[in-house]
Amino acid sequence: MIERTQDRMTHDVWLPEEIVRVRELARDAVNRSVVPYAREIGQREESTESFPWQAFRGLADEGLFGVPFGADFGMGLQHPMLGTCTVTEEIAYHSSSLAGVFDGQCILVPQTLTFASAELRARLIPELVSGRMAFAFATTEPDTSSDLTAARLRTVAEETSDGFIVNGRKRWITNSVARGWVSVLVRAGEGSDRATMLLVDLSSPGVRIGTPDLKMGHRGQITADIEFTDVHVPRSNLLGKAGGGMAVALSALVRGRIGIGAAGVGVAQAAVDLAVDRLRTRQVFGAPLGAMQHWQFVMAQRATEIECARTLYQKAATLVDRGDRTAEPEAAMAKAYGTRLANDVVREAIQIYGALGFARQVGETGESVRLEEMYRDAKILEIFEGANELQQWIIARRLIGRDITG
Repeated sequence: MIERTQDRMTHDVWLPEEIVRVRELARDAVNRSVVPYAREIGQREESTESFPWQAFRGLADEGLFGVPFGADFGMGLQHPMLGTCTVTEEIAYHSSSLAGVFDGQCILVPQTLTFASAELRARLIPELVSGRMAFAFATTEPDTSSDLTAARLRTVAEETSDGFIVNGRKRWITNSVARGWVSVLVRAGEGSDRATMLLVDLSSPGVRIGTPDLKMGHRGQITADIEFTDVHVPRSNLLGKAGGGMAVALSALVRGRIGIGAAGVGVAQAAVDLAVDRLRTRQVFGAPLGAMQHWQFVMAQRATEIECARTLYQKAATLVDRGDRTAEPEAAMAKAYGTRLANDVVREAIQIYGALGFARQVGETGESVRLEEMYRDAKILEIFEGANELQQWIIARRLIGRDITG
């Protein structure tokens, strides 16, 4: 058993007591519902059949999908965003790709549902919280991802007397293969300079789910194209106002970036714990590898940075819970810093383990360290939900001024 160094290095000075309890609940739930399947999830090739339903529904059965919601549908926390990000960190400690699935189900989509009608919320949120249905969030297209200006969107919704007709294609859409519902950003009519957000039933006529993407990592986060051909969407499925979809999408993405920052912390913490175990047990030149001052200083620095990254996402999440609309720079900082750190720490942990860290499995002994999986998984954290370069631009615009940065 690898020691959780967080338990003796981190002190919850400001963390609300309800969130400490949520973390305890999440850790126990992840041990029961995720750990038994985590290595298989991380290694198997993507397919429609490989969607991680057992772990997904296990987390739901443990009550974790109710963390983002009020007492009418879920836990009724005073700090739901902070609680959800705390759960994300705990999941990512064992499975970064399943944390990505959780991010879509419990951060991105729930925020878009705050713009839905009371009737639609009452109908769909119980399906989400129970895990009976997987939900998706779709903004990215083949020719646009970080740049979500309406002019770049090729998926178009034309208004009709009773709703909208949607045509176009979305790409890299998490959970799409589960064929539940998707919150989708579309251009508000051909030639429009505005966007609309709609909730679409993926079993609707005219919806086609593409072949799952085969990725370097995050293999448990199954992604695929969604193609819309003359898909009718009732007006009741409008999220917010027609033409006001960009505000809906960005409000979800700001929250999602905090969640991805928390996932980065979970990955970095797992890598440090693996590295510390190896530094204590591997003998080199007659002494533990950890006796070398180089690695002592490197690990001390990384432990400090993890503490900073955790505090960043906790602060950003708390601002959201307080209703602060200026949390965007903190969200960008949390995402960029936490995900870069995950990549740096995993790379160093592999170096500490040497060939064993690089190997998927030692043929003769069956030994396996999950660092190669973690290394494959960590890279996407710097890319999705707004590449880290975009996050740096967001920070710079607030720091220097948009009149200079653009």
